[in-house]
Amino acid sequence: LNRGYRREIEETVSRIEKIETALEPKFQEHFVYAMALPNKVDPFPKLAAAVKLPPRKATSEDGAAGDATPRRRSREERAARRGRE
Repeated sequence: LNRGYRREIEETVSRIEKIETALEPKFQEHFVYAMALPNKVDPFPKLAAAVKLPPRKATSEDGAAGDATPRRRSREERAARRGRE
């Protein structure tokens, strides 16, 4: 309802630059790897010189960490676990 704020929002929106990440074929892969701290596949040796990094987990060729077992329990396992508590 405030016209001053409305103008401020419109000015801010006009400065927004959209970057289409879907155009980069490997963006999703890079993004997922970067979500791991430190990065799942890139060693970043200069980072290791600055801070103590945790030990790396073994990754498979597709980048999956560990034994690639599902993290979530099945519905049956959850129900059985609730029954024991």
